[in-house]
Amino acid sequence: MPYQDMPEDLYIPPDALEVFLDAFEGPLDLLLYLIRKQNMDILNIPIAQITQQYIRYIEMMDALRLELAAEYLVMAALLAEIKSRMLLPRQAEEEDEEDDPRAYLIRKLQEYEAIKKVAEQIDQLPRNERDVFDAAVDVSTISVRQVLPDVQLKEMLLAFQDVLKRAEQLSHHQITKEPLSVRERMAAILEKLNRPDSLPFSALFSRHEGKSGVVVSFLAILELSKEGLIDILQSGPCEDIRIQRRAQA
Repeated sequence: MPYQDMPEDLYIPPDALEVFLDAFEGPLDLLLYLIRKQNMDILNIPIAQITQQYIRYIEMMDALRLELAAEYLVMAALLAEIKSRMLLPRQAEEEDEEDDPRAYLIRKLQEYEAIKKVAEQIDQLPRNERDVFDAAVDVSTISVRQVLPDVQLKEMLLAFQDVLKRAEQLSHHQITKEPLSVRERMAAILEKLNRPDSLPFSALFSRHEGKSGVVVSFLAILELSKEGLIDILQSGPCEDIRIQRRAQA
């Protein structure tokens, strides 16, 4: 047998009432819930039925001795006014949207529903400290020192031999010979290395110059290394040799 009245000795924890109140964010939210729950057309609201359901909610809140916000009471008064105006006789030529007593409420509900949908879409976006967390690692106490292997002369000679072989393949395209200067080539190589990163060893040679150009470039690289203007790097055994301009102290 269903209970018709609220038991007088019923104890409701305060936390439970807070959860209940959080179900609706305001009178428009309550009205929209009642309309959507019953699949009603928001443009043709059965005002008498909605008003009755809304008043039941107000009465239930009063029975639970909950303090109602003033906006809920204002909405109840507005629904009562609309319901009264709907009962008044109206002329046939006045049956347009602007004279419909529900027009103001419908516009408010449509605006609220649009804002609520946008708010839900924004809430689904990744949020810091909810979906995304910043990770911080203290690396001040970690000391990492990478020791690069010393580049042996034989490694340089092997790399030079590879460049020399490729230069020989294009030697027949050489038409004239121009005097080549090691000093000029040193300046040209330093210009190429005027960048923050290193270059591959082979990038400092121009194969179209033939053997003589390759030899001059190789000598220029050795001279620059001897004068401490460049660093010859190799990340590991059998890895490619790279050349980098040494930072000035």
